[in-house]
Amino acid sequence: MAGAIEHVFLYRDPSVVARRARLRLACNLVSLALAAVVVHWLQHNLGDYPLRILNLAAINVILAVSLNLIYGFTGMFSLGHAGFMAVGAYVAALLTLPQATKDVIFLMAPLAWPFNVLSAPPIVAVVAGGIVAGLAAFLIGLPVLRLRGDYLGIATLGFAEIIRVVANNIPSITNGALGLKGIPNFANNLWWTWGWAAFTVWFIARLVGSVHGKALLAIREDEVAAEIMGVRLTYHKMISFVTGAVFAGIGGALLGSLITTIDPKTFGFMLTFNILIIVVAGGLGSITGSVITALLYTVLLEALRPIEAGWRLGPLAVPEIPGLRMVVFSLVLLVIILFYQRGLFGGREFSWDWLIRKLERAAAGTAATAGAVERRTGATADAGAESEAQATRPGGGWSSTAGRGTETGGRGGASKRAPKGT
Repeated sequence: MAGAIEHVFLYRDPSVVARRARLRLACNLVSLALAAVVVHWLQHNLGDYPLRILNLAAINVILAVSLNLIYGFTGMFSLGHAGFMAVGAYVAALLTLPQATKDVIFLMAPLAWPFNVLSAPPIVAVVAGGIVAGLAAFLIGLPVLRLRGDYLGIATLGFAEIIRVVANNIPSITNGALGLKGIPNFANNLWWTWGWAAFTVWFIARLVGSVHGKALLAIREDEVAAEIMGVRLTYHKMISFVTGAVFAGIGGALLGSLITTIDPKTFGFMLTFNILIIVVAGGLGSITGSVITALLYTVLLEALRPIEAGWRLGPLAVPEIPGLRMVVFSLVLLVIILFYQRGLFGGREFSWDWLIRKLERAAAGTAATAGAVERRTGATADAGAESEAQATRPGGGWSSTAGRGTETGGRGGASKRAPKGT
């Protein structure tokens, strides 16, 4: 109990809080430096296929974390992520396509203004794709966010399908079913994809840790209680929905650049379902779970591709079965739902606090050891000084406390007292 009280007071001590903040900043800077070294090495030493897998993993991180903000932290069951990805992908592609490519690929109808004259560098195009996706989410959210639960999921899925159908029927902008080809492949770079992934994680983590994030968590737990406590439901829901859509648009822009060709079929419901698998398996309300599960999901999805080509295990021969790896992932998801109802991480997040506490305990133990050694050294020095003082006194006498009627015998070493009764 005393230790817990001491921990609380240390936690509230401004000097301790400031020291821990400095240690967290130092840990973050060191980890970023190490991550930069790893990215630089991978970018220059891996082949095209492993690089493509890692870039796709980074895009899945962006999509999973953004959907986790909407579903895991706010409790809004949204199935419209693929639609926002389509908006971001088409906007970024139209802004980065060279003019010569635009003149060649638009066969059914000429490209409409202003896309026939607009051009932008990749960074501007990606940001523009995210902003337009956010505007689409705002317009969709005005009527839709009044719904809850499965009804909200069905409505967002319907709007995602509307976006896909519209993209299939406006050839003067999207080139219809033919899609857009020859998109510049600027996203085939780990600095691009993982840089955006790191920014997404940082931004959403800061949002969740802010006052608005606490309001989102309150809405997730109980909307009625949150509204009674003064939380503006529509305002905070719209913040979550639009922010998630912005990053979904950024992920869609990067995906379009990575695969260099997009069409309406690219952004079907299965794309949203795959992202939802990552979010649920990693843990609703866990950014760490979304990041790690997105990486594992992307890598394992490619690692299991050979099982679809047929394989033999002793006398058992399995023929070629297209889509078998998705069956394996469905079984894995079923096991997770049965035994880990809250996902693999269950809402837990990675933190440097464990390392900071370990360093503080080590520093406290070192200080205690140094103090004990100093006290023993001081006691030894005092005893030595006392012995030396006694040895250097005339006659080798002993001293007693002054003022108690005793004196030091200087010559004979005997103590002289006044006789009683005199």
